[in-house]
Amino acid sequence: MPAPPPSFDPIQQVQQLFAGHHAWLLSRLKARLRNTAEAQDVASETFLRMVAAPHPVRIGEPRAFLTTIAKRLLCSLWRRRELEHAYLEMLAQCPPELAASPEERAVLLETLEHIAHALEGLPPQVQQTFVLSQMDGMGYVAIAEQLGISHSTVRRHMAEGFRRIALAVTRQNAGIGLPRP
Repeated sequence: MPAPPPSFDPIQQVQQLFAGHHAWLLSRLKARLRNTAEAQDVASETFLRMVAAPHPVRIGEPRAFLTTIAKRLLCSLWRRRELEHAYLEMLAQCPPELAASPEERAVLLETLEHIAHALEGLPPQVQQTFVLSQMDGMGYVAIAEQLGISHSTVRRHMAEGFRRIALAVTRQNAGIGLPRP
């Protein structure tokens, strides 16, 4: 009688992946980020995401799997940097008496990140509609003409954008972090 297949132990798999691939992942991240501390943070978060997965699975290609998770984390890191840079540029243009405290800046940056994440989940036309309205200051009729859609579609797109932002800000206020990719 053949031996039963070995049972799958997700904890053991994570331990083996960490032991066998952490140094490799860290070296790749160091080369990409040129910052050892950030590379260590991303490598650690990569393995934490793997451990926190709701349904552990056997991983056939560990380096490809780890690379995919790490790339998603890098995208989030870079998005946050872009938001911070844009915010700091805006602050530099404000008079000193209107400058936010470090605590206010941190909250504002976190809010911007939640809003950006919420808008990224929208279909491209909805994103474009929302940006034309809120960033470019266009009216609904002008947006409808430019995008070749009806006025009611513009209203529907805007409602969805505002709904997503309201949900994101509510999640932030409740202390709920950004959803995992």
